[in-house]
Amino acid sequence: MFELIRANKRRSVALIAGFVLVLCLVGAAFGLWIGYGIQGTIAALLFSGVMAFASYWKADAIALAVSRARPADEQQYKRLHNLVEGLCIASGLPKPRIYVIDDPAPNAFATGRNPKHAAIAVTTGLLEKLNRVELEGVIAHELSHIRNYDILVSTLAVTLVGAVALLANLGIRMMWWNGGRERRSGDRGSSNNVLAIFGFVLLIFAPLIAKAMQAAVSRRRETLADVSACQMTRYPPGLISALEKLRDDVTVTHSATTATAHMWIEQPMSGVADHGKLGWFNKMFDTHPPLEERIALLREM
Repeated sequence: MFELIRANKRRSVALIAGFVLVLCLVGAAFGLWIGYGIQGTIAALLFSGVMAFASYWKADAIALAVSRARPADEQQYKRLHNLVEGLCIASGLPKPRIYVIDDPAPNAFATGRNPKHAAIAVTTGLLEKLNRVELEGVIAHELSHIRNYDILVSTLAVTLVGAVALLANLGIRMMWWNGGRERRSGDRGSSNNVLAIFGFVLLIFAPLIAKAMQAAVSRRRETLADVSACQMTRYPPGLISALEKLRDDVTVTHSATTATAHMWIEQPMSGVADHGKLGWFNKMFDTHPPLEERIALLREM
C-alpha cells in the first residue's frame, strides 16, 4: 500500500509537469499561429506560466466555486462533521474544510494542494441517500485522496485543462478574425511555415490531449483510494454498499462540469457506460473505472 502511495506521488509530479508542458506548448503554438512572432509567443507563454502558478494556489477555490459548494454548518451537519473528525483522528490527518453542495445526486469530491490545505465537498443527495456506515466509506475514500496526495494533481487539472482548451479555442478563432492569415500570405520562410502548421495541428489536438491526461489523473487513483478507504474504516462492506447505491442511482450531478469530472467519487458525466463502434474511443476519456470493477475488487478483499 505504502509503495503504491509513493508511486502515486511520483506519477503526480510527472502529470503536473506534463500538464504545464502541454500548456506551454499550446501557448507557443498560439503565438506562432496568430502571426505575431516572438512577441505573441512570449505573451502566450507568460499567460501559461501565470495560469500554472495561480492553479497551485487557487485551483481548490475555483473547483469549489464552480461546483457551487458552501461551507457545511457544524450544527446543521453535525453527523458529517463527526464522521470526518473521527476518521481524521484515526488516520492522523488534519481535519479538512467541509462543504455541502445542493444537488440531489449522491456524489462527493476532495480538493486542495496538500493535507493541511484540503477540503471535502459532498452533495445533499449523498447525505440523504446513504446511511452512516456508507457515508463513512465515502468520506474515507475522499480522505484517502488527501492522504495519498491525489488532490494536488486533480485540483491543478481543473484549471490547466481549462486553460489549454481556452488557448486552443482562442487561437483557432483568431486565425479567422485577425491578421494572422495576412501575415502568412506574405513572405515567410519555409521553417516558419512548418512551425505555423505544427502550431495549428497542436491547437486542434490540444484539448483532446488535455482530456486524455485528465482521464489518466484519476483512473488508478480511484481504485487505490477505494482500497485505502477500507483500510481506514476496516469495514469494506460499508464502501461496497455505498458504491452499489451510486451505481443504481441515475440522478445526474448538475454541479459537475467537464473540468471537474475527474474529482468526484463517481464519474458524473456520461462515458463509462458508452458502447458501440466508438466505445473504445469513449473509454479513452473516462475519468473513472466502471463501478462494477471497483465493487468486484473490494469484494475480493
